[in-house]
Amino acid sequence: MSLPSHLADALATLAATPTTLAHLAAEADDSRLDDLDREGWSPRLLLAWFRDEEVLALRPGLERLLAEPAPELRSLDRAAWLADRHRSRDRKEHLLGDFALQRQASLAIVRSLEARHLAREGRLAGEPVTVERYLLHWADRDRERIARLEAALGETLGEVLERRRRMVEEFHRHEH
Repeated sequence: MSLPSHLADALATLAATPTTLAHLAAEADDSRLDDLDREGWSPRLLLAWFRDEEVLALRPGLERLLAEPAPELRSLDRAAWLADRHRSRDRKEHLLGDFALQRQASLAIVRSLEARHLAREGRLAGEPVTVERYLLHWADRDRERIARLEAALGETLGEVLERRRRMVEEFHRHEH
């Protein structure tokens, strides 16, 4: 299906998020990943939230929108998740790898959508939502959380990539 430009942009965001997270977190050591912000969230918790929300709320919500007539969707309860979440897979490599795998599964569903699916409706937080609006909301959530991760780590994706580009240039200058 050829997507309208706003949906193509949302899909591009969803597809890029695993790589973005990997770039941002790649050089962060455990102490940096566990620094808490003023709201009590660390970069590691943000990465775990990306993974768990994908598996427990976002993809199941999309699947329900596609499979059920007018489902009532729910968001992941942050307070309950923080208190009770499974922490044994919280190594950075596990979080990033598992999220990338889970996002690929989600994208496979998104890429299989037909135009007729975009208007399917349900309710999210008591408000009407279509598959189209759900996908746009999902991409917005990714952008917001990436910005929060950048703030927590003190470096934007652009800054990380530019710093690495300069490092490679410097390496090549010393090589010759």
